[in-house]
Amino acid sequence: MLTLQQIKADPHFVVERLAVKGFDGAKPVARVIALDDMRRQLQLKTDNAAAELRKMADSIGKAMKEGRKDDAQKAKDEVAVLKEEQKALAEELARTEEAIRNELLNIPNIPYSGVPEGKTAADNVEEAHGGAMPQLPADAMPHWDLAKKYNLIDFDLGVKITGAGFPVYVGKGAKLQRALIQFFLDQASEAGYTEIQPPYVVNEASGYGTGQLPDKEGQMYFVGADKLYLIPTAEVPVTNLYRDVIIPSERLPIMNCAYSACFRREAGSYGKDVRGLNRLHQFDKVEIVRIEKPENSYAALEEMKAHVQGLLEKLGLPWHILRLCGGDMSFTSAITFDFEVYSAAQQRWLEVSSVSNFETYQANRLKCRYRGDDKKTHLCHTLNGSALALPRIMAALLENNQTTEGIVVPECLRRYTGFDIID
Repeated sequence: MLTLQQIKADPHFVVERLAVKGFDGAKPVARVIALDDMRRQLQLKTDNAAAELRKMADSIGKAMKEGRKDDAQKAKDEVAVLKEEQKALAEELARTEEAIRNELLNIPNIPYSGVPEGKTAADNVEEAHGGAMPQLPADAMPHWDLAKKYNLIDFDLGVKITGAGFPVYVGKGAKLQRALIQFFLDQASEAGYTEIQPPYVVNEASGYGTGQLPDKEGQMYFVGADKLYLIPTAEVPVTNLYRDVIIPSERLPIMNCAYSACFRREAGSYGKDVRGLNRLHQFDKVEIVRIEKPENSYAALEEMKAHVQGLLEKLGLPWHILRLCGGDMSFTSAITFDFEVYSAAQQRWLEVSSVSNFETYQANRLKCRYRGDDKKTHLCHTLNGSALALPRIMAALLENNQTTEGIVVPECLRRYTGFDIID
């Protein structure tokens, strides 16, 4: 969440930048400032009451020593009244601080200066592109038909045992899926990321820490009896490793990667854009997460983008990078770059990765700090990215690599699959 200092330093700037995300911040920002003024007044009254209580305690002790029992009793009666007033002040102060936090939790992150204005995905800006477009045979099929033809993925069986959006991978389809996971993890390890194997469920505090709550509560699966959430991405448990932690300066940057299943309700999703692997309720993904000093985070962002681009180039997929406009960005992000691959059989671009810098927004929620050379604590910058999400990568690989002989496996995956072609 934004810090009080960010808002109070220049509220007009905050409101102006929030408008780039399509968020009207005028009233929430004004409420935060008014509540903070009230908080400071209450804090002053609370401090004054505490000082008065200390003063009266001294006077009671003095009166007792001097044998002035009536004066001492009168002072004790006054102390009892003052303690009730102090208790009421403390309760009002706590309510005010909670109100400030609730307001801040519902204000999105300020977009970075390099974020273009715009309302929808149509306003995103292409940054770069690469990879050759495949030439498919005349009878080329979409991946859902290829999956059936070669017995790779059983969508109907997934519906039977769970429901739509929970596919069952079979035979070479399962091996190709596992090959992609291992390839992505190995590439991350070679790039210096430490692998984490996180839990797939998190508590409410973790959801608030990375910003899924309260913004995306309806998109997450909730285990009511235990008040736990199935993770929508490994970003959530991995970033929360550093919740309430003061990191020694010399430990930064922290670079983690993690494979996990991901769970998203995707309420309201329907139509051709969700067919096959295009949009699932459960899918696999390898995530990269970085904790950085603020002055290094944008260089780290470029490194992460280069890492994802390298994966797509090794897989031989046509790709492009989009700089997201304000209206298409997430609630928590300061800047986001989406990677998309071209699906030749569907003749459309499919998003396979988002790489984002959250600056101090998540760190403030998490209380993720580092101790600087000045011996003071400072908020870290957090970043994450998909490297990569598997369903649409799988879809593009099946479609783009189909030939009259079968589906050719990219060379970089063959040592993991044990086969060169699916036929």
